[in-house]
Amino acid sequence: MGGAGAFETARRSVVKSLSWRLLALIITSSVAFALTKKLTFAAEIGVIDTAIKLFVYFAHERAWNKIDYGRVKAPDYQV
Repeated sequence: MGGAGAFETARRSVVKSLSWRLLALIITSSVAFALTKKLTFAAEIGVIDTAIKLFVYFAHERAWNKIDYGRVKAPDYQV
């Protein structure tokens, strides 16, 4: 299953996005902990970073939806 030409469901995209953000949160928190040796502070940095980036990514995606650069017009029909 999958491969070229396969389409993703919205649910799959949401799960992939959330799993990526969880991984990013762990990485950011780990780096912050390595630098500060303060677990609570590192976790706060990870959570704040994740929250900000979720909103920024959403705004970025919405802005790009208004830009036609790189889009290809879909054919009127498919065989």
